[in-house]
Amino acid sequence: MIMKATVKWLDNRIFVGQTGSGHAVVMDGPPEAGGQNLGPRPMEMLLLGMGGCASFDVVSILEKMQQPVQGCVAELTAERAETEPKTFTKINLHFKISGAVEEGKAARAVKLSAEKYCSASIMLSKMAEITHSFEVVAIEQS
Repeated sequence: MIMKATVKWLDNRIFVGQTGSGHAVVMDGPPEAGGQNLGPRPMEMLLLGMGGCASFDVVSILEKMQQPVQGCVAELTAERAETEPKTFTKINLHFKISGAVEEGKAARAVKLSAEKYCSASIMLSKMAEITHSFEVVAIEQS
């Protein structure tokens, strides 16, 4: 499968990324690097992509397991190298899964995403130490 995208420079450090599926996102740099802080940094986009990929997997796997998942939030924490090229050195994905989901099935879904399905996570694991954690949280009744 081939994926395509384009990134077009607009002004200063502002770029617009266009995906092959027709979606666009503005990326910018911090003011100290000539940006105007009008959008996420490219490395933040990379981190978001990994979180989206893993979340997609976890929810899909739980649904296939017929678990009543009602929500899934992935909180990502990343450390970067101090020197150029300042790659990610450590990334933790912590999933907050809500619903009456069995703990063992949630653990299995996270493990399958980490080890088999999440292309972004598996690719980035070649450069950074990646850890996964999760919790099943109760739905608050109002």
